[in-house]
Amino acid sequence: MSLIQNSVKKQLEQLLLNLPNPVRLIVFTQEMECQFCRENRQLAEEVAALSDKVKLEVYNFLVDKEKVEEFKVERVPALVVAGEKDYGIRFYGVPAGYEFTSLVNAIQMVGKRDPGLKPETKEKLTRIGQPVEIDVFVTLTCPYCPMMVSLAHRFAMANEKITASAIDAQEFPVLANYYGVMAVPKTVLNQHHQFEGALPEERFLQEVFKVVDTDAGLG
Repeated sequence: MSLIQNSVKKQLEQLLLNLPNPVRLIVFTQEMECQFCRENRQLAEEVAALSDKVKLEVYNFLVDKEKVEEFKVERVPALVVAGEKDYGIRFYGVPAGYEFTSLVNAIQMVGKRDPGLKPETKEKLTRIGQPVEIDVFVTLTCPYCPMMVSLAHRFAMANEKITASAIDAQEFPVLANYYGVMAVPKTVLNQHHQFEGALPEERFLQEVFKVVDTDAGLG
């Protein structure tokens, strides 16, 4: 049974027609002890089937160690949205429900090779010279989560030092409990700085700079 409704497929097919550049959907899965790996792979397959510009790659988390290391994938199910290079865009858990919007946004952004940020935001992000890990905890029923996920992904595309992951709190309850996720979206920066809610671009940039060891400031 298809995971994407036919009406949604038709809309998505039209959106993908306008992709100026190829997009890679890179799925990490494993055959055993992964509750939603099959659904994650199927969803990526259905999306990739809608456009010649979208290419699917599937790797076994337990076997394809070189690819796991290359993309620094930490858990499964995982989905990386990339172009000719890795932009640090990750989904941990099936990007269904409201998070399907986040996936479509990521595909469009990567296809355009443009993060779609304000010029001043992009300039400030270029000042970051050390790794920043952005983890956005979500649920598939949260209508506000895609806003935060997409913004995090845009930041990652703007600076190769930044990695941004959408993490389904319900699929990874141990991790969500570790970070005390009681409401979503909840964002964790570099595994210690946390805040809840969907922030506008400028406020999110301020939060990112709080964890960056730099003299740049915000000007």
